[in-house]
Amino acid sequence: MIFIVLPDIGVEDRLLAQARQGDREALMRIYDTYFPPIYNFIRLRVDDTSLAEDLASDVFIKLVETLRGKNAPHHSLRGWLFRVARNRLHDHYRQNKNMTSEALEEWTPIPSDDEPEEQFLRSLQVEQARSALLKLSADQQEVLILRFGQGLGLQETADIMDRNISAIKSLQFRAV
Repeated sequence: MIFIVLPDIGVEDRLLAQARQGDREALMRIYDTYFPPIYNFIRLRVDDTSLAEDLASDVFIKLVETLRGKNAPHHSLRGWLFRVARNRLHDHYRQNKNMTSEALEEWTPIPSDDEPEEQFLRSLQVEQARSALLKLSADQQEVLILRFGQGLGLQETADIMDRNISAIKSLQFRAV
């Protein structure tokens, strides 16, 4: 299973302030820290790994282009990055798409040994999870990805999805 630990908000805000002042080292740390979760968020939405890499790269190109402008993030860098990633996905598809089926396997735990029974049970669980996720709406899938896959809080998820916290709680409750 993929687990990503993002920096504390204070550390994130300092990195963002340094990057806004032109500190290349801070910008590289932002890229190194946030590229994996942004890529994984996008990867769950597209089947092609190279396309997911391209779309994730576009997010960071947008960050570099806007760092000194009025549309640059001033706080909540992670929220800004995920919102740009979400918008980039919407631009790519021009409509909501369901979660890809093959990317789900990257997010499931790997069995501790290679016993045939373990492999069978794992494939059965992956198939059941895939089937359940595909029955959810695109918004419910996205809430689960952001909240549980990326470990984001309610407020961050609400900001990314342009909804209020109550709507996020409701989507999450219904999805679970």
